[in-house]
Amino acid sequence: MPQRTAGILLPVFSLPSPYGVGSLGESAREFVRFLHRAGQTWWQILPVGPAGSGDSPYQSASAHAGNPAFIDLELLAAEGLLTAEELSSAAPGDGKAVDYPAVNADRRRLLRLAFSRDGDRRERLAEFAAGQPWLKDYAVYQSVKDALGGLPWYEWPDEGLRRHEGAAIARWREMHREDCDYQIWVQRVFSEQWSALKSFANGLGVKILGDLPIYVSLDSADVWAEREQFLLDEEGCPAAVAGVPPDYFSAEGQLWGNPLYDWARMRADGFGWWIRRVERAGELFDAIRIDHFRALASYWVVPAGAVSAKEGQWETGPGMALVGVLTSWFPNLRFVAEDLGLLTPDVESLLAESGLPGMRVLEFAFSGPDNRYLPHNCVPGCVLYTGTHDNAPLAAWEPAKEELDYACRYLGVGNREGLRRRILLAGQTSVAGTFVAQMQDYLGDPGRVNIPGTGTGNWRWRLAPGAASDDLADEIRQMTEDAGRFPSHSG
Repeated sequence: MPQRTAGILLPVFSLPSPYGVGSLGESAREFVRFLHRAGQTWWQILPVGPAGSGDSPYQSASAHAGNPAFIDLELLAAEGLLTAEELSSAAPGDGKAVDYPAVNADRRRLLRLAFSRDGDRRERLAEFAAGQPWLKDYAVYQSVKDALGGLPWYEWPDEGLRRHEGAAIARWREMHREDCDYQIWVQRVFSEQWSALKSFANGLGVKILGDLPIYVSLDSADVWAEREQFLLDEEGCPAAVAGVPPDYFSAEGQLWGNPLYDWARMRADGFGWWIRRVERAGELFDAIRIDHFRALASYWVVPAGAVSAKEGQWETGPGMALVGVLTSWFPNLRFVAEDLGLLTPDVESLLAESGLPGMRVLEFAFSGPDNRYLPHNCVPGCVLYTGTHDNAPLAAWEPAKEELDYACRYLGVGNREGLRRRILLAGQTSVAGTFVAQMQDYLGDPGRVNIPGTGTGNWRWRLAPGAASDDLADEIRQMTEDAGRFPSHSG
């Protein structure tokens, strides 16, 4: 990425709106205008697939689909597909946190209504699905789940459907064509609204940095339809699952539970599954952050049924065999390696060989002068963060006393408010190629997006209406412009 670009991390669900959750309509465009006025090049978001267990975007029902909750209802109303009265029937929420059960119930009801009235799009669903080879399987998968009250695919009573047998799938499509068409319609509307938003952002010089989760959910259309790509038994049960060992975020480690890839199988066909996945991501984003990049060097394997991630062990990942395929197959797509966590020499070697920019995090930086995350120790071209979505915003950051004292000495400040602003300025003046802060960091808002290792209460924080003000944009732009005149931070 070019030197000293800057961006802001804000999930789509955090955008303000009167319908309970952020969407792809006017509030998204308002935020893009804010980024443009603030002199920001990048809008970093979290995964945009249908949220799964714990409302997590990292446990999605599909690596390709868009989240129906993000479809903007007012855009549908402008097309004559919803009435003003129907819009007003959507639960507005409290504006502070997403109420997922209420939002999802509203979207199912209102999107079904809009679908029933949209003859134009319905006539061309087959054409749209043909351009998205993952979509027919996803439509059947989601149709079956809806019919069975959300039952995961590995518990479906119909053995043929459970095993993804062609005859059973064809039979379901024939008997439930309307439901399958509805799922395809939803994805078409999402894609159209997303494409329009992305074009609007790019037209103002704002690019979208998306997030590619390293793993997919066991209960997903991806695993159901292509289980040969994963380490599963004949019943679809994994013998081992993904996680990470104890680290900064959790003394017990994190037991994610995702199925592991059959890397030997994937390598044998040239990593076609990954090529298809990244091709879809490239349609959505201008750049992609590869989540948990270290798993491509070596990954943590936890026996199925283990009660703690501490029971796992390291296994060798695909390394440059995969990374080289992706970077050569998509030469115009920018990648960022999320190389956080326990870094071992194989991870450092893979990052160096790949040539991808890695990440640094300022909230992890202040243990002493040799810390690799300090601004003066950053390497040119890396992406520097105040904190990721897994960190507390600066206003809620609670480092150990010795770290806080060192941060104040290093940055030359004597109070917490001064420290927040100086951390933002230090990020801007480092040698990092790109600096990204959470939106909360500029606001001084303590609201947190996620606490790793906890299964509930996350992915709910929302930006208050009017918080992305012109005054704040001007303040951020001035900071960015001032930083451009300073020499790189040298400690």
